[in-house]
Amino acid sequence: MSDVNVMKPMPHTETGAGVYNEKLGIWVFLGSEIMFFTALIGSYIILRVGNPGAWPAVGPREVLNIPITAGNTFLLICSSVSMVKAFAAIAAGDQRGLRLWLIVTVVMGASFVGVQAYEYSQLVHHGFVPSGGIFPSTFYTMTGFHGFHVTVGVICMVFVTWKAFRGKYTAQDYRGVEVIGLYWHFVDLVWIILFTIVYLI
Repeated sequence: MSDVNVMKPMPHTETGAGVYNEKLGIWVFLGSEIMFFTALIGSYIILRVGNPGAWPAVGPREVLNIPITAGNTFLLICSSVSMVKAFAAIAAGDQRGLRLWLIVTVVMGASFVGVQAYEYSQLVHHGFVPSGGIFPSTFYTMTGFHGFHVTVGVICMVFVTWKAFRGKYTAQDYRGVEVIGLYWHFVDLVWIILFTIVYLI
């Protein structure tokens, strides 16, 4: 009687949808996040159009610090680029490049949150508080939820970086890097939309 060889599933075994479970899961999660932020942004637009007197006469520029936020936006965009670099590195089997670019991404992501916290402190110091009207309440709700998502992303990125330093990712299995990358690009895109709508228009 001949032996039957049982093959172990490869790390990237696909599901019936054509993608591995973790990637399918993050897509479903991001789909729900898209609906969440669409509702927030839609509510903001409706409130602003329906209550023009509740916003500064010359727009948000009168209250918000556009230059520092523009710099912070650029920082977040750069962190998305470094995330792409990290993914490309591990796909090529470059462990050192993976660790380097993940650290860069973590530092820039944490810096973004730090700058946002500084901005909040300055706004509160000048009397711009959530209870001050429709504009400040919607501003803090939208940017605050996004800041929370970035903070969660940074924490997850630290975990992924820790695993990278332990050699848990290879050119054959880098699912964790790809999944956190998809999430990170999402929060980056959402912020570009928020920055345009809340700060510039």
